[in-house]
Amino acid sequence: MNDREMSWFGRTLTGILRHFPEKFGLEMDEKGWVDINEIVRNVKQKNPHARWLKTEHVIALAKTDDKGRYQIKMGRIRATYGHSLEVDLDLPTDNIPDTLYYPSSEEEAEVLLETGIRHSDRAMVHLSDTKISAREAGSHRVRDPLILQIDAVSAIKSGVVIKRAGNHVYITDFIPSDFVSPAEKKSS
Repeated sequence: MNDREMSWFGRTLTGILRHFPEKFGLEMDEKGWVDINEIVRNVKQKNPHARWLKTEHVIALAKTDDKGRYQIKMGRIRATYGHSLEVDLDLPTDNIPDTLYYPSSEEEAEVLLETGIRHSDRAMVHLSDTKISAREAGSHRVRDPLILQIDAVSAIKSGVVIKRAGNHVYITDFIPSDFVSPAEKKSS
């Protein structure tokens, strides 16, 4: 698989596992798992230019992903975060950092500091383990994101469930405003 093919298939796989398995005639179970052999077969059927695609390509892409976006288990694969679909991810809730971070626009930050952080275009709130990771994640939506910090220790003690979803990504349903504060001052 050359770089162009890998890039194309990476975007396709992410789309299948996070947003639109049905576009490829695939069924995802309630935990987000899809059969790898079915992915290969259905992607090849839908796109004749992908006749080179093999199961090994799917596995290699997942295992070499530096962000930890995928899990493989018993011939199946799933995305660990980024879903626009409702899935019941049974991810670990241990070893959560004491502080997590969330990127926002300056305007949005004012609202989030008052009302808390809710998911919008994704099925879950996505948090980062560092300001740098949060800034990188936020830069896809906002040119210069303002970073908010979350007191994860206090949030968890109050009953908020936070799950480890990737190498730098943590997910939850909602972060109440009591646990959200600015991580940095906005430069003028």
